[in-house]
Amino acid sequence: MLASAILLTPSVALAERVNAVVERRVAQLSRQEILQVSLSNRSGIVLVNDLPQAFELANAYAPEHLCLLVEDAFNWVGYVQHAGGVFLGEQSYEVLGDYVAGPSHSMPTGGSARFASPLNVLDFVKIVSLVGLTAQGAAELSRQAAILAQAEHLDAHAAAARARLKEDA
Repeated sequence: MLASAILLTPSVALAERVNAVVERRVAQLSRQEILQVSLSNRSGIVLVNDLPQAFELANAYAPEHLCLLVEDAFNWVGYVQHAGGVFLGEQSYEVLGDYVAGPSHSMPTGGSARFASPLNVLDFVKIVSLVGLTAQGAAELSRQAAILAQAEHLDAHAAAARARLKEDA
């Protein structure tokens, strides 16, 4: 019931046709009650001035799935900044991506595509951060570290950085 379907289009005629088709298809499906809730509460058709505005809105929404049903869909990919998966053109419809085409289908939901990616091999790679400074490098960074630590009210961190400054002086 949290699913949403949103059409962004500059075409009033397309919006009207899609609305009619959705109503007709929902009436033919077994989960009508669930569909009606999703369509009523979280879905809709948004008329935009042009496709760049549609992409601006889509990026702000950061959808789990973004279907580019436009001419030369591949040429519009550069406009996509935030989406879990992008489906290019009529032949790359979402159900194929859900079940048989493409990579893993664990997608970022709820707008998290603004900062997260679909599940991928890098999610299984463990990374260890290393910090190795020279005495001069540590001395040059200690003042800034103390200022930042103090701004975060982490007095012990700030004191530790300042103590090293005194040792190097």
